Amino acid sequence: MKNEKKSNNENDGKYDFLIMGAGVTGLAAAMYGARLGLKTLCLGTSHGSELPIGGVITTTNIVENYPGFIKLTGNELADKIREHAESYELVKIIEEKAENIEKTGKEFIVKTDKNLYTAKTILFATGTKWKKLDVPGAIELENKGVAYCALCDSPLFRNKIVAVVGGSDSAAKDALVLSEHAKKVYIIYRKDQIRAEPVNIKRIEANKKIEIINNTNVIEVKGSDSVKSVILDKMHDGKKELILDGVFVAIGHIPLSILAKNIGVKINEKDEIIIGGIYAAGDIADKPFKQAITGVAEGCTAAYSAFEYIAKQVIE
Repeated sequence: MKNEKKSNNENDGKYDFLIMGAGVTGLAAAMYGARLGLKTLCLGTSHGSELPIGGVITTTNIVENYPGFIKLTGNELADKIREHAESYELVKIIEEKAENIEKTGKEFIVKTDKNLYTAKTILFATGTKWKKLDVPGAIELENKGVAYCALCDSPLFRNKIVAVVGGSDSAAKDALVLSEHAKKVYIIYRKDQIRAEPVNIKRIEANKKIEIINNTNVIEVKGSDSVKSVILDKMHDGKKELILDGVFVAIGHIPLSILAKNIGVKINEKDEIIIGGIYAAGDIADKPFKQAITGVAEGCTAAYSAFEYIAKQVIE
């Protein structure tokens, strides 16, 4: 892609606006920054991230709540926003791992696994990573039946029995995706009712392949070369052992804020970045409502704030 070509310009490593993270939040911020005339760099892989450019939305099968599109896949939405961002020559999107950030005077220095960049302003749009299932056998059987991305791995479980651990809307969506391939899908949730959007609850109730096991925890994953079963802390159909071929974990996410912490950014009790004094947007920020559309809006707002800050510095 033309925006990823290197040149011999000595200012190649100097940017007005550097975005940590290239999910839809970061990509939208890059697009808006370029429209405001900011030389913009968007780093596609941040410290601790397990996701490609496009971010967590790329693991979503169907998106139905993004204005302007009645229905499309997460990959399609991410691709459209990336294409829009890359239509501006001032935007450069690269897949490098950010390893360290320093603040020197009025500039930020970002070290990646390949290069060194400086920027007048920086936006943390690093997002989150999957929270791991902390029970015996779960780590040992990762990629051997224990998985975190239903969209990625569901075809591997055609005509098999699987479970989704968790009760969020993401867990409900995972169960629905898995039901397209598996012959049986359990949702195992520690509370008495899953917390999915009403439309997805209705879809689950209408799906004969899906069964919800409430008020129950998985306390062990069993198997040697692959998942064979899980042990529950309560009886289900007279047994605590549930025979399974796969376990999909959807118990939440961990904010990727370690690099922000390194430069003294304020963090709340959930490790989310407290907005104020630093630019942050999307799932990493301390906002209660987290959706693709809200992250995109926050990214665009951050780009405008960066533009105003730089303009003020020029006047002074």
